[in-house]
Amino acid sequence: MRKLIEYLISNLTGIYKISLFLISIFLIVHLFPRQVGFQYEYQQARPWMHEDLFAPFDFAILKTEKELEKEKEELLSDFKHFYSIDHNVYNEQQKKLQNKFEKEWQEAYGNYDEAIKKKNSTLVFDILNHIFYEKGIILIDDTLADKGPEYEIILRDGQVAEVKELSDFYSITEAYEYVNETLEEAQEEKDHIDAEFLRPLLESVLTHNIFYDKQLNEKALKEKLESISPTRGMIRQGEKIISKGELVTSDKSQVLKSFEAEYNRQIGDLSVNYIVYAGQFILVSISIVVLSLFLKTFRKDIYADNRKILLILVSILFMVLLTSLMVKHNIDLLYLVPVCIIPIVMRSFFDNRLALYVHIITIILIGFMVPKSFQFVFLQFIAGIIAILSMVTLRRRSQLFYTAGLIFLTYSAVFTGLSLAQTGIFAEIEWMNYMYFAGSAALTLFAYPIIFMMEKVFGMSTDFSLLELSDTNNKLLRDLSMKAPGTFQHSLQVANLSEEAVIKIGGNPLLVRTGALYHDIGKMDSPMYFTENQSSGINPHDELTYEDSARIITDHVIKGVEKARKHNLPEYIIDFIRTHHGTTMAKYFYSMASKERNPAEIDRKKFTYPGPKPFNIETAVLMMADSVEAASKSLSKPDEDSINKLVDKIIDSQVEENQFDNANITFKDITTVKKIFKQKLNNIFHIRIAYPSDN
Repeated sequence: MRKLIEYLISNLTGIYKISLFLISIFLIVHLFPRQVGFQYEYQQARPWMHEDLFAPFDFAILKTEKELEKEKEELLSDFKHFYSIDHNVYNEQQKKLQNKFEKEWQEAYGNYDEAIKKKNSTLVFDILNHIFYEKGIILIDDTLADKGPEYEIILRDGQVAEVKELSDFYSITEAYEYVNETLEEAQEEKDHIDAEFLRPLLESVLTHNIFYDKQLNEKALKEKLESISPTRGMIRQGEKIISKGELVTSDKSQVLKSFEAEYNRQIGDLSVNYIVYAGQFILVSISIVVLSLFLKTFRKDIYADNRKILLILVSILFMVLLTSLMVKHNIDLLYLVPVCIIPIVMRSFFDNRLALYVHIITIILIGFMVPKSFQFVFLQFIAGIIAILSMVTLRRRSQLFYTAGLIFLTYSAVFTGLSLAQTGIFAEIEWMNYMYFAGSAALTLFAYPIIFMMEKVFGMSTDFSLLELSDTNNKLLRDLSMKAPGTFQHSLQVANLSEEAVIKIGGNPLLVRTGALYHDIGKMDSPMYFTENQSSGINPHDELTYEDSARIITDHVIKGVEKARKHNLPEYIIDFIRTHHGTTMAKYFYSMASKERNPAEIDRKKFTYPGPKPFNIETAVLMMADSVEAASKSLSKPDEDSINKLVDKIIDSQVEENQFDNANITFKDITTVKKIFKQKLNNIFHIRIAYPSDN
């Protein structure tokens, strides 16, 4: 048991790594749909590449969207709208007219001849009955605004419905005209008819009594639309659907789509079983194992860092989850998923090759769960390559907008090509997908906040953050230039040397440049104790013991770390501050102390930097550049020979002290770094030819 515990403890990092991969596999498989998909891949206008296909069951041929839309338009063009007559309107207006007639007749004529009164009363109510009962006043709404008098509607009167033409009804204007014409004719033909008295009475009660019946129309329209059959014809069991090598025409394509729909419907929940799960587990496991093998073989530095592996796996899982949710809830919006966020995020943290590889693994995993997987994978593959290429020389955040634009153009071009190759008809292109492509490209801009969040969570650098930190207008760097101008100039020279060397041997030049700018910020608290800032000829070390001087010198590392943390600098920048002297000694003060005392009596720890040693290419190169640049200032005669000897001496001394044992840097790399430093320093100290004066 003890051996098992000891084994687990000693291999904890490897166990954690394996656990990350296994958990990722299980989570991804869990997100996959359990339904067995249609196993045949085909493209319209291409030959059928599989064996002869026979129908295993009866199924109906589904109509195309165009066919259904055409039938719907025909149905709507023949649809007769329902209108209802409201008898309450007549009853209310009749009472209103009765009251007004009695009142105004009394005011106008008093108790004048009752026979004349009755004659006028009878006429006015006959007109009202004719208008409301025999004809009716229909409300001309938007449905009828452009219709002619022959347009037919269905008038519902209680339980009775009757087809009528618009000419069978009055509009409100026509009702007014009828009132005027009838009163004028009655006044001419009959005695004692007062048209001027009756006209305003009738006009005041004219209103609509036939209205659009919204509820009945919706019900009738729904029934009509539901009556449209979604299918046309049948394929019987055993009937050949398509032969091998036969061209997949539009008609054959529709039959195949109908077969696929019925196939998926019939298998239903029967496919939710452990066999399907096992197959998906194998496929996902192979994909993740291939990813791990790639990292272990070609990117050992990343494979050794569980934090970086976790970042990669979380990114893949995030995109698989997003796609899975879209597939389950609305498959039509599939192309809205911003898959190209993955290569953008990966490119921000890693190199182009790894970004492309992770993108390929991601779209392959997603391809297992989406329809038309070849088209989807090809589309996303090309778009991902373009996204990565557009970020090769990332120097501005605005490049994300440029990348998003290129992604949209790539999506559109590839989709257009695929659609034309499959159908050969522009009209068959699903134009709405271009809107989804635009939305997907716009959503890739969320890569920026995602990158920012991942930087904080995983403590890793990207070019975005490094560009901000390397800006010399940054407050901390401005303070350094004001309080310790010599140190600031030294840092700039070290940054130039380091960047040039890292470009040659491989590494992150922007990271090493940024680290170099901040590596000596600990000198700001006591700048005059460092020779590059001494301009008055006074050296404060003259009044200190050698131990105190060494303590001030070595403490600038600790103070730099404290100052960096106070200003919220990321850990990957603080690493440069910690390691730029490694575990070397303040040799000048130790040498001076050794001359005055027995070296055995001297505590070497008081003259030694706290470390740690550099642990990657960037921190190792910075350590070399820092020492070489500082020592070069002490050369009394900086010619080529003295510079070459100085560089060899300092770097060889660091190698002998095993300062680079923890860094993944080779002797070949170190030789290249020496060569670069010699070239750069010779250029810096190059003395111009003294031209003769005019005198």
